[in-house]
Amino acid sequence: MKIALISEHASPLATLGGVDSGGQNVYVAHLSRQLARRGHKVDVFTRCDDEALPGIVPFDRSVRVIHIPAGPRRHIAKEQLLPYMQEFSLRMANYCSVPTRRYDIVHANFFMSGLVGARLQEELGIPLVITFHALGKVRRLHQREADRFPAARMAIEEQLVRRADRIVAECPQDRDDLIHLYDAAPDKIDVVGCGVDIDELSSVSRSAARSTLGLDDDDFVVLQLGRLVPRKGIDNVIRAIGCLQRDHGIRARLLVVGGESIEPDPIITPEIGRLAAVADAENVRELVTFVGQRARPELRNYYSASDVFITTPWYEPFGITPLESMACGTPVIGAAVGGIKHTVIDEVTGYLVPPKDPAAVAERLARFHRNAELARAFGRAGIRHVRANYTWEQIARQMTEVYASTLRPPRALIHSSSDESAATV
Repeated sequence: MKIALISEHASPLATLGGVDSGGQNVYVAHLSRQLARRGHKVDVFTRCDDEALPGIVPFDRSVRVIHIPAGPRRHIAKEQLLPYMQEFSLRMANYCSVPTRRYDIVHANFFMSGLVGARLQEELGIPLVITFHALGKVRRLHQREADRFPAARMAIEEQLVRRADRIVAECPQDRDDLIHLYDAAPDKIDVVGCGVDIDELSSVSRSAARSTLGLDDDDFVVLQLGRLVPRKGIDNVIRAIGCLQRDHGIRARLLVVGGESIEPDPIITPEIGRLAAVADAENVRELVTFVGQRARPELRNYYSASDVFITTPWYEPFGITPLESMACGTPVIGAAVGGIKHTVIDEVTGYLVPPKDPAAVAERLARFHRNAELARAFGRAGIRHVRANYTWEQIARQMTEVYASTLRPPRALIHSSSDESAATV
């Protein structure tokens, strides 16, 4: 098949760890690679956000990243991108209308990419598959006034749910939300999660990893890794470190990996300043290290060097980092929300806890501290769990089956002169 993946704000070329660089970037990067290795040709369409970017960048065997000019050629927060989607749609439709550039499938990632995909579906008759990655109604429920996406998002998502040929839910909770909040037809939803590149992320010697990172062998090391934004609940992890010290007499060293720069800077990444204040209030500032942004090849050392990985977001559509931790043999303490409650097997590969409950996190940390063999057993179970269920090869195979189910003879090209707004499908 010839496949167009649209990911308007999350390029596979982006450095991870920033506010707008996270799981979706990983998803698009690895899915495109694995689809290509299954014999398909894949183009990833993303917004051009830098004047210096070439129009087309080879990314992997049979994979290209195509930069679509839409709005200013600079970074724009994804919450402010909707007005530029009409230009994105027009330019991509013009590109794809050339017969030699026609695609068999368009797979939109996120609701704004869905707008672009819907235009291609309407004008060129290309089947539309969509993965929302996050749903506006769920986000608004949890973030309320902190949600800065335009109110039109929910109506757009409702229309896309009706228009898409197939909808990919990333976990059972995502499927339930689509059905109950968006009235999605259950028979056109496929549940396909995310994966881990086990060549990139696998267990290395704990002592070797600690030596590389300059960590003491005797420290009880806790890791938090990912985007530094409030909904990730990193403040909850810091409070748990304080609770662990006060209530259990255990000092743990917390590494916080992520941010907008290699050197941690609260001016560039304001969340660092807020989290540092939480650490001060908990009297654990000397136990919390803000590491800064790190490249993908460095992450296996952070996972492998840690005794426990913690992720306690308020909500999480899927959550790739727990899988990455398990792939490296490190047990997980995760909030029982979204995809995490599906990927982390409670009392087998880690522990599930309520979100915003630092005492519960501290109690689970104390269990691991008291019983290192238990932690190692959970780590081994995590490796088996990921290898059996969550490699990108498996995810690409499942996605190929989704694509195949949508294929249909292309309709005649429809020339449209409509000037519809970016807020309508």
